[in-house]
Amino acid sequence: MDTLIEWLVSAFVMIGGVFALVGSIGLARLPDFYTRLHGPTKATTLGVGGAIVASLLFFSWQERGLQLHEVLITLFLFITAPVSAHMLAKAAMHRDLKRMKGTRGEPWKQ
Repeated sequence: MDTLIEWLVSAFVMIGGVFALVGSIGLARLPDFYTRLHGPTKATTLGVGGAIVASLLFFSWQERGLQLHEVLITLFLFITAPVSAHMLAKAAMHRDLKRMKGTRGEPWKQ
């Protein structure tokens, strides 16, 4: 059974690493702020989530009980990432930040 847990932990670490890499590349390569915002909030959140699930599996197996620290970290991460992305996008819209031509959506003007 130890081998199965090791394979699962390794798989989740690799999946998390791939998602984090894709999110980081998106942050560096996408053309404007609004499209760059998707890299860290979508893919990197899944990357960190994969690493936390791997940690949850490993330490729960080692201690023979569910470790709630990782569950709380995951909950906090999945709640705060979309909220912070929304706040950043809203602030950028109020500042009339430049967008590339294909970006959809117009800021609300009073």
